[in-house]
Amino acid sequence: MTAPVKVELETIQRTKVYEEVAAQLERRILEGALRPGDKLPPERELAERFDVSRSAVREAIRSLELKGLVEPRPGEGTLVRTPSIDSLLNPLASLLGQKRELVRELLEVRAMIEPPLAARAARNAGREDIARFEDILERQREKVARQELAVEEDSEFHYTIAQASKNSVILKVVDMMMDILRESRERSLQVAGRPEKSLAGHRRIFNAIKRREPEGAEEAMRQHLFEIEEILFKTI
Repeated sequence: MTAPVKVELETIQRTKVYEEVAAQLERRILEGALRPGDKLPPERELAERFDVSRSAVREAIRSLELKGLVEPRPGEGTLVRTPSIDSLLNPLASLLGQKRELVRELLEVRAMIEPPLAARAARNAGREDIARFEDILERQREKVARQELAVEEDSEFHYTIAQASKNSVILKVVDMMMDILRESRERSLQVAGRPEKSLAGHRRIFNAIKRREPEGAEEAMRQHLFEIEEILFKTI
């Protein structure tokens, strides 16, 4: 029997209280809940709200000052600063920023690709494509009525538009985008009202495709993507 591999491991360090306070305040700043120029509550109030000592709050603010996220001003209090380059190199800040930027760039690509694709689908969709759309929308309607997430149907609808456009290269591009955006789709579909908006948007797009109205399909897709973007950036 093979013996376990021996490796050197470091002792886990317990997080200090002030680090937890600093981490929470940092998240609020990087997420935009605390904006540049906003004044932090007084030390006493922060200590009460976090249920920690004032010294822990003081140390937390000092650590944020060193990162360039806040600036204590005599007579004014502690003000939030615009995040510096150094603070953006922090793992948490980097993770949040990269995720939002990736999703934003993917949505920009979708806005460039999918509206013209919907117009092509309106010109090129055959009977089988129309039947496939109708089947997807019916399954999506049933899931929405049962208050279930229609993640697969949402992806399938957009993929079918690419299929109906009759362009094999763009089909692969859309397929890749759908995979990357799957997590964001699942998250956004949990927002109240989002599944119903998604279904309504898909119906508008499909109706224009079925009526052979390229301009109408393109505009319906553009509106649908705009609605998605508005909801999605409230969840990340």
